[in-house]
Amino acid sequence: MDEYKIVSKSENDTIVLAQNIESEKFNKMVICLNGDLGTGKTVFTKGFADALEIDETITSPTFNIIKEYNSGEVPLYHMDLYRLEGDIKSTGILDYFDRDGIIIIEWANMIEKYLPEERLDIYFKAVEEEKRIIKLVPHGIKYEELCEDILSWSHFF
Repeated sequence: MDEYKIVSKSENDTIVLAQNIESEKFNKMVICLNGDLGTGKTVFTKGFADALEIDETITSPTFNIIKEYNSGEVPLYHMDLYRLEGDIKSTGILDYFDRDGIIIIEWANMIEKYLPEERLDIYFKAVEEEKRIIKLVPHGIKYEELCEDILSWSHFF
Protein backbone atom coordinates (compact mmCIF):
# COMPACT_ATOMS: atom_id res chain seq x y z
CA MET A 1 0.00 0.00 0.00
CA ASP A 2 1.35 3.39 -1.00
CA GLU A 3 1.40 6.33 1.32
CA TYR A 4 2.07 9.95 0.51
CA LYS A 5 3.66 12.53 2.79
CA ILE A 6 3.00 16.22 2.40
CA VAL A 7 4.43 19.16 4.30
CA SER A 8 1.86 21.82 5.11
CA LYS A 9 3.49 25.09 6.13
CA SER A 10 0.24 26.87 7.00
CA GLU A 11 -3.49 26.49 7.46
CA ASN A 12 -3.83 27.68 3.86
CA ASP A 13 -1.70 24.75 2.64
CA THR A 14 -4.03 22.36 4.48
CA ILE A 15 -7.07 24.08 2.92
CA VAL A 16 -5.52 23.82 -0.57
CA LEU A 17 -4.91 20.10 -0.02
CA ALA A 18 -8.55 19.64 1.00
CA GLN A 19 -9.72 21.58 -2.06
CA ASN A 20 -7.54 19.43 -4.31
CA ILE A 21 -9.04 16.26 -2.83
CA GLU A 22 -12.55 17.70 -3.19
CA SER A 23 -11.87 18.32 -6.88
CA GLU A 24 -11.57 14.52 -7.31
CA LYS A 25 -14.61 13.69 -5.17
CA PHE A 26 -16.99 10.81 -5.83
CA ASN A 27 -20.19 9.55 -4.21
CA LYS A 28 -19.81 7.65 -0.92
CA MET A 29 -16.26 8.91 -0.47
CA VAL A 30 -14.96 8.30 3.06
CA ILE A 31 -12.12 10.41 4.43
CA CYS A 32 -10.74 9.48 7.85
CA LEU A 33 -8.78 12.14 9.73
CA ASN A 34 -6.47 11.31 12.61
CA GLY A 35 -4.07 13.43 14.63
CA ASP A 36 -3.70 15.19 17.94
CA LEU A 37 -5.88 18.14 18.93
CA GLY A 38 -5.06 21.27 16.95
CA THR A 39 -3.23 19.58 14.08
CA GLY A 40 -5.59 20.61 11.27
CA LYS A 41 -8.43 18.10 11.02
CA THR A 42 -11.21 20.70 11.23
CA VAL A 43 -9.25 23.14 9.03
CA PHE A 44 -9.09 20.39 6.39
CA THR A 45 -12.84 19.81 6.69
CA LYS A 46 -13.56 23.55 6.35
CA GLY A 47 -11.48 23.70 3.17
CA PHE A 48 -13.23 20.65 1.73
CA ALA A 49 -16.67 22.04 2.60
CA ASP A 50 -15.82 25.42 1.09
CA ALA A 51 -14.83 23.71 -2.17
CA LEU A 52 -18.20 21.90 -2.11
CA GLU A 53 -19.78 25.37 -1.93
CA ILE A 54 -21.39 24.65 1.43
CA ASP A 55 -22.65 27.97 2.74
CA GLU A 56 -22.98 26.94 6.37
CA THR A 57 -20.27 27.56 8.96
CA ILE A 58 -18.26 24.40 9.56
CA THR A 59 -17.50 23.70 13.19
CA SER A 60 -16.23 20.59 14.86
CA PRO A 61 -19.24 18.48 15.85
CA THR A 62 -17.56 17.37 19.08
CA PHE A 63 -20.72 17.36 21.17
CA ASN A 64 -23.13 16.36 18.38
CA ILE A 65 -20.86 13.63 16.92
CA ILE A 66 -22.40 14.15 13.43
CA LYS A 67 -23.28 17.30 11.50
CA GLU A 68 -25.00 17.12 8.13
CA TYR A 69 -24.44 19.79 5.51
CA ASN A 70 -26.80 19.69 2.54
CA SER A 71 -26.34 23.14 1.02
CA GLY A 72 -23.41 22.23 -1.26
CA GLU A 73 -22.86 20.22 -4.42
CA VAL A 74 -23.34 16.95 -2.53
CA PRO A 75 -24.25 16.12 1.08
CA LEU A 76 -21.35 16.23 3.53
CA TYR A 77 -21.50 14.24 6.75
CA HIS A 78 -18.92 15.52 9.22
CA MET A 79 -18.26 13.30 12.21
CA ASP A 80 -16.09 13.99 15.24
CA LEU A 81 -15.67 10.89 17.36
CA TYR A 82 -13.41 12.40 20.03
CA ARG A 83 -16.07 12.08 22.72
CA LEU A 84 -17.65 8.89 21.41
CA GLU A 85 -18.69 6.58 24.20
CA GLY A 86 -20.71 3.39 24.39
CA ASP A 87 -21.88 1.09 21.65
CA ILE A 88 -21.07 2.47 18.21
CA LYS A 89 -24.00 0.62 16.66
CA SER A 90 -26.52 2.58 18.73
CA THR A 91 -25.21 5.94 17.46
CA GLY A 92 -26.38 5.52 13.86
CA ILE A 93 -22.89 6.29 12.55
CA LEU A 94 -22.66 3.06 10.59
CA ASP A 95 -25.84 3.91 8.65
CA TYR A 96 -24.04 6.85 7.03
CA PHE A 97 -21.74 4.53 5.08
CA ASP A 98 -24.76 3.54 2.94
CA ARG A 99 -25.94 7.10 2.26
CA ASP A 100 -25.17 9.17 -0.80
CA GLY A 101 -22.70 11.94 -0.13
CA ILE A 102 -19.25 12.29 1.38
CA ILE A 103 -18.20 11.39 4.90
CA ILE A 104 -15.34 13.05 6.75
CA ILE A 105 -14.54 11.49 10.12
CA GLU A 106 -12.32 13.18 12.69
CA TRP A 107 -10.77 10.75 15.18
CA ALA A 108 -11.66 7.86 12.85
CA ASN A 109 -9.30 5.56 14.78
CA MET A 110 -12.06 5.34 17.41
CA ILE A 111 -14.10 3.13 15.06
CA GLU A 112 -11.31 1.60 12.98
CA LYS A 113 -12.78 -1.89 12.90
CA TYR A 114 -16.08 -0.53 11.51
CA LEU A 115 -14.61 1.62 8.73
CA PRO A 116 -15.17 0.63 5.10
CA GLU A 117 -12.27 -1.23 3.51
CA GLU A 118 -12.08 1.42 0.79
CA ARG A 119 -11.33 4.86 2.19
CA LEU A 120 -8.68 7.57 2.48
CA ASP A 121 -6.87 7.83 5.80
CA ILE A 122 -5.16 11.14 6.49
CA TYR A 123 -2.80 11.56 9.46
CA PHE A 124 -1.84 15.00 10.77
CA LYS A 125 1.28 15.59 12.84
CA ALA A 126 2.42 18.98 14.14
CA VAL A 127 6.16 19.52 13.81
CA GLU A 128 6.21 23.29 14.46
CA GLU A 129 3.60 25.88 15.34
CA GLU A 130 2.33 26.16 11.75
CA LYS A 131 4.08 23.24 10.03
CA ARG A 132 2.37 19.86 9.68
CA ILE A 133 3.37 16.55 8.20
CA ILE A 134 0.28 15.12 6.53
CA LYS A 135 0.31 11.48 5.50
CA LEU A 136 -2.28 10.17 3.05
CA VAL A 137 -2.91 6.42 3.05
CA PRO A 138 -5.33 5.29 0.34
CA HIS A 139 -7.27 2.04 0.74
CA GLY A 140 -8.62 0.84 -2.60
CA ILE A 141 -7.96 1.68 -6.23
CA LYS A 142 -10.27 4.75 -6.36
CA TYR A 143 -8.39 6.32 -3.46
CA GLU A 144 -4.98 5.39 -4.89
CA GLU A 145 -5.92 7.05 -8.18
CA LEU A 146 -7.22 10.09 -6.30
CA CYS A 147 -3.88 10.48 -4.48
CA GLU A 148 -1.92 10.06 -7.70
CA ASP A 149 -4.09 12.61 -9.50
CA ILE A 150 -3.98 15.34 -6.87
CA LEU A 151 -0.37 14.88 -5.91
CA SER A 152 0.96 14.71 -9.47
CA TRP A 153 0.31 18.43 -9.94
CA SER A 154 0.22 19.56 -6.33
CA HIS A 155 2.36 22.47 -5.16
CA PHE A 156 3.42 20.41 -2.15
CA PHE A 157 6.24 18.66 -4.05
